[in-house]
Amino acid sequence: MMKKQVSAEIIAVGTELLLGQISNTNGQWLSKRLADYGVNVYHHSVVGDNLERVKQVFITAAKRSDIVLVTGGLGPTEDDMTRDAFQEIYGVDVVVDEPSIQKINSYFKNSKRKMTPNNRKQALIFNGSKVLPNHVGMAPGMAMETEGVTWIFMPGVPREMKQIAEEYAFPYIKEKYKLDRVIQSRMLRFVGIGESQLEHQLQSLIAVQTNPTIAPLASEGEVALRLTASASTSQAAKRLISETEKRILELVGDFFYGYDEENLEAKTVEMLANRKMKLAAAESLTGGMFTSKLVSVPGASQVVTGSVVCYSPEVKQSMVKVLPETIDRFGTVSKQCAEEMAENILSEFKADIGISFTGVAGPGESEGNPPGTVFIGISQKQKEAKVYSFQFNGNREAIRARTVKKGMELVYRLASNMI
Repeated sequence: MMKKQVSAEIIAVGTELLLGQISNTNGQWLSKRLADYGVNVYHHSVVGDNLERVKQVFITAAKRSDIVLVTGGLGPTEDDMTRDAFQEIYGVDVVVDEPSIQKINSYFKNSKRKMTPNNRKQALIFNGSKVLPNHVGMAPGMAMETEGVTWIFMPGVPREMKQIAEEYAFPYIKEKYKLDRVIQSRMLRFVGIGESQLEHQLQSLIAVQTNPTIAPLASEGEVALRLTASASTSQAAKRLISETEKRILELVGDFFYGYDEENLEAKTVEMLANRKMKLAAAESLTGGMFTSKLVSVPGASQVVTGSVVCYSPEVKQSMVKVLPETIDRFGTVSKQCAEEMAENILSEFKADIGISFTGVAGPGESEGNPPGTVFIGISQKQKEAKVYSFQFNGNREAIRARTVKKGMELVYRLASNMI
């Protein structure tokens, strides 16, 4: 009897992946799609074009996984080791797949190019394997059963791999294992709360999690929760996730801003656009990073009127109209300077919201302030400006990135009527 819950492993073959010349997007895509079929992926491996190392990775995978999906190493050159490694381990013969060799011959004939002998290698398949046709490239995929393990071999070129997987590999796996479960995930994104605080406030839910599971994932200046549910149908899994999401948002909903691939700058632009609000920025510490983040979002022209990078005291005075006596008395890294910058950029650019950034990115102190000292000013029409002070840790790059994220959070909350 076939197991309904199966474990899978994904192996990517290619030295170019280890060298960082290309990213292993195949592994990410395969994991997401296998989850839709209820297949648990427990291991990812990347191995270079070395016969002995490829063999070792294959041997290890066969000991711990029901399904092993291999991408790459099926090309025509000597460094394409996938077939050779599998042959040496299991002693299987290779034969020429006639439809594939005919396709290769036709390609070279139609392009009026001479086919070199090594191109025949792409048409080789393991004797007894199931051919998974490649409609967008040369080398076909293969499905092979050995010693209780299902092996799926596919080219490393993403468009070829995806076509073979969707049309042939996934249906093959689903039929073989009689899969009746699906796995669905949803990301909930939060800002303004740290990972430890989020976990603390959700401890009552995390302590008893079973299905769905709750996994916190921290990133620069924000945190996400990945909810993963298993059920007999996609609808049932989504329903389980929605029920858990509702309980989570009852506890920490004030910090929630979006789902899955949504980002804070896009949500900020959306909120400002919905309220028909215009924003202008005066950036010292951040040097234009804040505005750059905003204008990377399509439609940002609806909400961003402009910005000034006012790094020096002279530019703060000439372009943003900060009073000389303010700088003389309080310095450029001060609440007072940030307040005037926000108020004046609002007025000069005729915006609805003015935001300012000043502080010390490091590595040394400035005006007696240590690295990480940050002031963010927020000004609105006919309202008193507010200045928020922070002390961020990290190197120069991290401090500036966290400042931008915090500024984005403040504007998002303002546009959402949260502050």
